[in-house]
Amino acid sequence: MGVIRQLAEYLFIKKPDPNRPKTQWIKYMHGINRISILIFILCLIILAIKLIF
Repeated sequence: MGVIRQLAEYLFIKKPDPNRPKTQWIKYMHGINRISILIFILCLIILAIKLIF
């Protein structure tokens, strides 16, 4: 269940764990992960649209 919870936190569906360590490098890592997940979802939407039409 950890992966699904982490994805929900990246997509702002769930609040992050307050006990997690907060360093600058972890912020960068989560930011890059968030961007890559959003780009992946965007590409899936574009591929679905191309497949339909």
